Amino acid sequence: MTHLFKRLSLVVLPILAALVMTLSLPAMADESAPVAQKEMTQLAGADFWHEVRAGEAGFTTSKSPEHGVLISTPGSTWYVLKEKWMSPAGAIAIFGSIAMVFMAYVLVGPLMLSKPRTGRKLKRWSRWDRALHWSMAFTFLTLAFSGLMLVYGKHFLKPYVPTEFWGFVVMLAKQYHNYVGPLFFMLLIIVLLKWWRKSIPTMTDIRWFMKMGGMVGKHKGTHPSAGFSNGGEKAIYWLLIFFGAAAAVSGLILDFPIFGQTRRDMELSNLLHMFSALILICGFIFHIYIGLFGMEGALEGMVTGEVDETWAKEHHDLWYAEVKANEAANTAETPDEKVKGVSTNEQAS
Repeated sequence: MTHLFKRLSLVVLPILAALVMTLSLPAMADESAPVAQKEMTQLAGADFWHEVRAGEAGFTTSKSPEHGVLISTPGSTWYVLKEKWMSPAGAIAIFGSIAMVFMAYVLVGPLMLSKPRTGRKLKRWSRWDRALHWSMAFTFLTLAFSGLMLVYGKHFLKPYVPTEFWGFVVMLAKQYHNYVGPLFFMLLIIVLLKWWRKSIPTMTDIRWFMKMGGMVGKHKGTHPSAGFSNGGEKAIYWLLIFFGAAAAVSGLILDFPIFGQTRRDMELSNLLHMFSALILICGFIFHIYIGLFGMEGALEGMVTGEVDETWAKEHHDLWYAEVKANEAANTAETPDEKVKGVSTNEQAS
């Protein structure tokens, strides 16, 4: 019996010792952390760490800017601006824009045609125009979604999914944003070159804005005059060009931090990128609303390339008159001209 107890003790005691060690490791780790920190402070000196936290530059073999600065104190200002101001303000602006278009649809309603459609179509957008528009739309919307995921995903998705899935989502959003961003810049340049002539502001656009596009208030249904592009379309166009360029350039600075950018350059670029993207997202919420819900027939032209004559006459009357004048000039031919043409051909033969 004694021999049996000795054998059991040889097996059980090591197992119990292993369990005790395993359970005590977290406590030991917690206790060792401040000890290690204290030893490091004693080794380097409290004055040394105070200088590091204050941004004191040291020595390094790297030749890149600011690599001698271990802790960049002004970076805390950027963090506060981004997390405590820009992120909440962005969420309020985006949800506020969505709420505004929802209220506009419920309280004001869409702008309908005042006369029946004729069934006769006018060519408004070429296939190349439509391909450029939808390429830009897809690129912008997916970049906006991936960017919003990077900023707000940690609040509304991360707490509810497994850590591995959240890591995959963030990695995918970041890689997509980084690689598709330069494509957005190239499309923006093409959009600028393709449509800038049609988007030059005129006095007609000012009068269009004074009547609020004929969409709300006492001016609703008045259909103020407009050329090929009305004042609202021109405003959206230049909004895309200016803030799109700001977002694209700042994005490139963040994408390629290998050209001597300092941490201040990166922080300012990050804030400018967020602000520009926020303006574009809010602006295009209204643009999408007008195209899908706010105006009868607005989306048809960019889908099929053609619009009904009634739509053209009511929303772009100056362009409609110009198209009709060109058609009349191309088809008009007097009987005298026909006879003259026939006699000329007979003489030639």
